[in-house]
Amino acid sequence: MKKILLLLVTGTFLFSCNSNKKDNGEDAPAEKEVYMFTSFHEPATDGLRLLYSYDGYKWDSIPGIFLKPDVGRDKLMRDPSIVKGADSTFHLVWTCSWKGDPAFGHASSKDLVNWSEQQYVPIMAFDTTTVNVWAPELFYEDETKDFIIVWASTIPFKFEKGIEDEYNNHRLYYTKTKDFKDFTKAELLYDPGYSSIDAVIVKRALSDYVLVFKDNTRPERNMHAAFGKSATGPYENPTEKFTANFTEGPSVVKVGDEWLIYFDAYEKKSYDAVSTKDFKTFTDVNDKISIPEGHKHGTIFKASESVLKGLLSAKK
Repeated sequence: MKKILLLLVTGTFLFSCNSNKKDNGEDAPAEKEVYMFTSFHEPATDGLRLLYSYDGYKWDSIPGIFLKPDVGRDKLMRDPSIVKGADSTFHLVWTCSWKGDPAFGHASSKDLVNWSEQQYVPIMAFDTTTVNVWAPELFYEDETKDFIIVWASTIPFKFEKGIEDEYNNHRLYYTKTKDFKDFTKAELLYDPGYSSIDAVIVKRALSDYVLVFKDNTRPERNMHAAFGKSATGPYENPTEKFTANFTEGPSVVKVGDEWLIYFDAYEKKSYDAVSTKDFKTFTDVNDKISIPEGHKHGTIFKASESVLKGLLSAKK
């Protein structure tokens, strides 16, 4: 009996080893990946758009709308953010209303073409004075297998007001989930001492995280970075601003040995980028990038080339 079991186990092992090989016994090449960029066009009622790039610098539009928003008071889809989980499912979150709504939207997909039913997530409903839930941003923590969503909300009279009105005095919050059914209670992620929005979590290495965010106070409206040993902080040692004023919506991607930070330079109506290796020294790379006209900020992630081909053929 032991001999039979051994043969079965050995056969299974050999099959699993050979399943990644071509018929001639050579290893099958891993499928090529491309960069994807979530997008929307004003006034943000149409739905999810997507860009793609093979090098992280030159971007093209994928024709069509891939998910029309139908949740939230305003039924918007602003600031769409996508990450891929360990099971290769893509998860999308977005801003569904300007104000008067304590929630963000969520949907999931295996191919970015066919989507689940949209979910209304009232994450700030515990405080009825909450003004808004803006720019939810997804981060997948592979060590704990948690999805972390960070966003900006205003709770009037909760923080020192500074120059901003009580109803425009944002701080950064987060929640965790493993299944998008159960969410931890919203907690404060970072308070730099002033109104802040549009946060992105970046993992550089074990216990080495960067939070890129926007100072939303007048007349600043610019980008900074802070540093922490955990995805949920505490974050500290914020940098000086690394963009001009009137910029927002940072998107961060690793290309080669550098990080590219894309952002919406909305006053001059352009989409700009800087590169950095340490999040302390930043170099303008606007002469190296190209972004389709009308693109508004989302997030950058990777997908297989077969997913891209499915998207390109879906709207033909």
